[in-house]
Amino acid sequence: MRILSGIQPSGTLHIGNYFGAIKRIIESQDQGDLFAFVASYHALTTVKEKELLEKNIFEAVVNFLALGMDPEKSTFWVQSDVKEVLELYWILSNHTSMGLLERAHSYKDKVAKGIVASHGLFSYPVLMAADILLYDSNLVPVGKDQIQHVEMTRDIANSFNHHYNTDIFVLPEAKVDETVATVPGTDGAKMSKSYGNTIDMFGTKKGIKKQVMGIVTDSKELDEPKDYENCNIYKLCELFMNEQELKDLQGRYATPGEGYGHFKLTLLDKINEHFAPYQERREHLLNNPKEVKEILEFGASKARKIANAKMDKIRSIVGL
Repeated sequence: MRILSGIQPSGTLHIGNYFGAIKRIIESQDQGDLFAFVASYHALTTVKEKELLEKNIFEAVVNFLALGMDPEKSTFWVQSDVKEVLELYWILSNHTSMGLLERAHSYKDKVAKGIVASHGLFSYPVLMAADILLYDSNLVPVGKDQIQHVEMTRDIANSFNHHYNTDIFVLPEAKVDETVATVPGTDGAKMSKSYGNTIDMFGTKKGIKKQVMGIVTDSKELDEPKDYENCNIYKLCELFMNEQELKDLQGRYATPGEGYGHFKLTLLDKINEHFAPYQERREHLLNNPKEVKEILEFGASKARKIANAKMDKIRSIVGL
């Protein structure tokens, strides 16, 4: 069972990114044959500054390696290191109707948010289809907003297979994890950089403490019992604590004498404790870019071998 995940190089990671997607991707290494790539070509639709793109790609690679991406257990590479995906993108473009692309919700949403309506943004689903089909992917873990893109990939693959009377392309299935909870931000809304309510995963200790201490609560005093069920601090603690730890915390909420500041410091300790081993690994990788480069070259060579074999068959089918 081959699982394919694309990773956006989007800069600073927060704990919502981790519990919402990254943790699931890392765990999938033990559930199947994981192919995971940093989506450098896709990032060009929104990032036009050379230095920023290079920085984001490098940090995305380092972050995932630090969090447990294992190049021996998975195939991990940067999208633009395997050029065959662009050749397949062009071939598939000729089997993709304009009507199909015009129905893409993601394109409409991004344009509505002010992103320039470029050809790259419009044809984004075709490149995503090439990413998926080039490696015979069976499962594609996605959020609900990306289900349509996997369905479009199936439509494109069916069109090609039917036209050439072949079964060259495996039809992928979208995998949506319904159990992934929405991680609340410091204001109680969904954690998102666009809302400015995040808690960084790999920020400075001072910066993370400032974010945690800024979590919005009600105005109950020290000598009042507090309601844990509707508290943003408690909801975040649920991500890091076991059942017994949560019961102990519930008891502290019910007992007068502690304020929300005490509970925030408890949460801060759990966050620091959880990410400390990853932070150490991350610092090592940041200081050893040659090691990172070698890991990526190894992953790209594995991906390229499969991509080359697939493209040889596709070229033969279309007459190239």
